[in-house]
Amino acid sequence: MKQLIKKLERLLEAGGVKKDIALLVISGIALILSLAGIVPLPFDIAWVAIVLCGIPIILEAIIGLISSFDIKADVLVSLALIASVCIGEDFAAGEVAFIMQLGALLEDLTVAKARAGIEKLVHLTPQTARVVKNEEETIVPAEQVTVGDILRVLPGESVPVDGIITAGQTSVNQAVMTGESLPVDKAVGDEVSSGTVNQFGAFEMRATKVGSDSSIQRMIRLVQSADAGKAKIVGMADRWATWIVVIALAAAAITWIVTGEIIRAVTILVVFCPCALVLATPTAIMAAIGNATKHGFLVREGDALERLSKVKIIAFDKTGTLTYGTPKVIAVKPVSEKYSEQELYRLAASSEQLSEHPLGKAVVSSYRQAYDHELFGVRDFRMIPGRGIEAFINDRKILAGNTELLKEHGVEPACEDDRGAFMAQGCTVICLAENSEFIGYVVLADTVRKESPEMIKKLVSSGVQPALLTGDNESAARTIAKAVHISDVLSGCLPEDKLNYIDDNQKSGKYVCMIGDGINDAPALKKALVGIAMGGVGSDIAVDAADIALVDDEIRELPHLLNLSKRMMTTIKLNLCFSMGLNFIAIVLAITGVLTPIFGALVHNAGSVLVILNSALLLKWRKK
Repeated sequence: MKQLIKKLERLLEAGGVKKDIALLVISGIALILSLAGIVPLPFDIAWVAIVLCGIPIILEAIIGLISSFDIKADVLVSLALIASVCIGEDFAAGEVAFIMQLGALLEDLTVAKARAGIEKLVHLTPQTARVVKNEEETIVPAEQVTVGDILRVLPGESVPVDGIITAGQTSVNQAVMTGESLPVDKAVGDEVSSGTVNQFGAFEMRATKVGSDSSIQRMIRLVQSADAGKAKIVGMADRWATWIVVIALAAAAITWIVTGEIIRAVTILVVFCPCALVLATPTAIMAAIGNATKHGFLVREGDALERLSKVKIIAFDKTGTLTYGTPKVIAVKPVSEKYSEQELYRLAASSEQLSEHPLGKAVVSSYRQAYDHELFGVRDFRMIPGRGIEAFINDRKILAGNTELLKEHGVEPACEDDRGAFMAQGCTVICLAENSEFIGYVVLADTVRKESPEMIKKLVSSGVQPALLTGDNESAARTIAKAVHISDVLSGCLPEDKLNYIDDNQKSGKYVCMIGDGINDAPALKKALVGIAMGGVGSDIAVDAADIALVDDEIRELPHLLNLSKRMMTTIKLNLCFSMGLNFIAIVLAITGVLTPIFGALVHNAGSVLVILNSALLLKWRKK
């Protein structure tokens, strides 16, 4: 029996949308000819529609009943079809079957459209890669690339795996990962992500993340886990649908007994099918997921959007979330008359140009963004772990690092109060000395994202309280919080401190959404009612722990996601109320004999189509 059921399921699924359209076209022609009565056949040609459209419905009902005793709309439709045939209403049976299948096709097309924005990532996965070994190029399947392989990417080709450019320079279209339409310039040392497209020059790269670890595959895993059926409110609609089937059968039986008219009982079975009710939630959720995808969010499950609509507090990690997560030079302070601010900056960047330390790289990167001047050449560069660097520029010995480095070389740093003021704000200070003379210092800090203040303002206007949970010291936390207008601040947080904050608020009925990017945020992302990970800069662990991933790290879209979740719940409630109201009215009309099976089928399917169209409005919705 199980094997027979599996064969039937495969038979029903075969062919897809094109097959369904073909069956509907043939059935529609047959119904028109039946209504015209111009085909001289020994049977009503409406049987073509009954066979092509009705039998699949009956088979699905039987499979559901046998395999899992699943009493849903198909059972009602099947009973209505069989009853219509028994009383000689062949045309009505054919039309019911035709309209039911038409409604199912519309449902499939709408849901497919809602998911299209997500699933297109799957088709962007590179299939091959050019591996370079011993100066020879070999084309291999992308899944065979291993970490450390040297790959060549030609103009117009997709980057097969994540890696770092080792030769060449180009511009890369990163729209698939970031949503940005403008290409980004790349050179030796820059990272490139799988799925992005090489625009101009050829380059070589070293593979760093391959297979399932690559960026595009990580995003695809998130996409494939999106499942509207996990929302709690979907389960509620399904339970209602089961009870409606029972009530419909009882109402049809009572009406037949009382009136003696089986046609009324058949009509009740037709109009009481709970398709619109069952469709009310999943179509809205999938349309909302499609909308969220267009704005850079990958929603792992529809339940996340339902939960997000209940959130009262949105808690942010600081580094990489409200800030860019990378240090930048914010001040250059010369104390020697020999150097201007620009000259000291150039000296600092020149001395750090061979450094592998993130702060040294940040100084060089910031200088190159600010000025076009070439850096000085350096020699005898030496990195001193935990202290800084030592280098020679034109026979001048340059020290760049912390105060301990300078003191160990007999240099006494000045301007202690000024440097202390910067450090109290969470900044990092690099002191500079030339030939045993303290000449100034460079200040670095993690800068606030330019969109953060406006984003926080919009969240507050939406009725949500923002909070800042960070492991930084209180001064640094307060500085960032003041810049983005957050009053609720918890500094010096360990992972368990964030958990306790979330737990305490949720126990008091204030549901929390946590937004973070690091491994240390993973527990809080799991504990919160909704976890949102910064997918671009965030760790894999943080992304895996979250319910939603923000692919391009554009946090300015967070208010839209919050408003979208609330709009989705409003749409679901409207769909549920409409479908229940329509069923109630149709039942009254069917009991009184006003509705016939044909018009009952039209009313029923009109309700399903209207529910789908109302949900589809979420695809392009945005609060004005």
